[in-house]
Amino acid sequence: MSRAPRPRLIDSLAAAGPLLAAGLVLALALLLWAAWRVIDPLPARQLVIATGPEQGAYQAFAERYKPLLEAQGLRVELRRSQGTRQNLQWLRDAGSGVQAAFVQSGVADADAVDAVEGEPALLSLGSVAPEPLWLFYRPARMPRGAPAPARLSELEGWRIHTGPAGGGTGALLRQLTAANGITTPPVPADEREAVHAVVELLQGRIDALAMVSAADAPLVQYLLSTPGVALFDFAQAEAYARRFNFLTPQRLPRGVVDLAADQPPADVRLVSATASLVVRADLHPALQQLLVQAAGAAHTGGGWFARPGEFPNAETSEFVLSDEAARHYRSGPPWLQRHLPFWLANVVDRMWLVLLPLLAVLLPLARILPPLVTLRLRSRVYRWYAHLRALEAELDGTGPDLASLSQRLEALDRQTEKIGVPLAYAHELYDLRAHIHGVRKRLAQRSVGAAS
Repeated sequence: MSRAPRPRLIDSLAAAGPLLAAGLVLALALLLWAAWRVIDPLPARQLVIATGPEQGAYQAFAERYKPLLEAQGLRVELRRSQGTRQNLQWLRDAGSGVQAAFVQSGVADADAVDAVEGEPALLSLGSVAPEPLWLFYRPARMPRGAPAPARLSELEGWRIHTGPAGGGTGALLRQLTAANGITTPPVPADEREAVHAVVELLQGRIDALAMVSAADAPLVQYLLSTPGVALFDFAQAEAYARRFNFLTPQRLPRGVVDLAADQPPADVRLVSATASLVVRADLHPALQQLLVQAAGAAHTGGGWFARPGEFPNAETSEFVLSDEAARHYRSGPPWLQRHLPFWLANVVDRMWLVLLPLLAVLLPLARILPPLVTLRLRSRVYRWYAHLRALEAELDGTGPDLASLSQRLEALDRQTEKIGVPLAYAHELYDLRAHIHGVRKRLAQRSVGAAS
């Protein structure tokens, strides 16, 4: 006779009775629900990114990010701003709705990097691009025959436009001019877009226009190729970088703007800040991961001032680097995201902290529960053997009441027909009924003997 198969855990749960099975399922559901609430594996499907002025580099960056993020099912809102200072104000204000923004290095003040209950209020996702300080001026402003200016101290008294008050250019230029002993303030902040300052420069109403921006910003490209406009050569670029740790010296190579026209006709020395991608510390880690991946796709190609693959990177001077960003720069995208859709990979990646302990509980349970269930199911059958044994004892006794024994035996047989057991335990039930039939045969033989 073949041996009955050992029950699996799922068979045991099904056989354990409604109460036990329901209790285990309920406990599992409550554990998963609690983990879901605590770990919060699914982020909101909307992301608000503060950019910068129209036709600026930050707006161009964000427009590259948008299709990459929307491809993952996000609704992305790009909110145009005056620049870094306004972006920081929005990030610090939870009611603004802004969750991420581009920020120029060297502008953040103490309020921007404050902490809440010992934790940073804002986090960096890394540096995404170099941002040179472009200082365009009208050569006509210089006295006839005078050499081109090379030091900021030579611009004393010039009307220099530094963009809206909410941008970062004015703050940077004030630091540099102060280091040169210049006390004359530049042109008061203008709330209008930078394109109006370009018109004023060309028409001679201002002497110079300063902007901190990536090289591929439309206004920068336009001014680099506009006749009657020159680019200031920072002869002291190395010294500025030594004095201000958020600056690096850069060099605009000869001919890079227009090789055929040999523009610029000589190398131009510049100082450069860095654009960082900054987020609120409470932004969901999954969205931080998506933003870092979008930054990698948008900025990895390099440019005039960066080698391919140099940006984005984990360098940050004013903000704490996000854990998600640090993990990305260290190991690349999570392994699951290389093989699964983002949202599914994110759920699994965040829920494994709960699933592993759950498996640690289920594996021993898978060994303990089947023997317990086997014992319980067999008890449904074996407890009837006590009644059958009592009938046999009376049958073997002196002067048994055969009619009464027959009735009790048939009643016992009818009751065993109602015993419910899984198929894996059916042989136990059939053995009982075979034993009942054996007692019935003995009882029938005694009845025939008594009648004769």
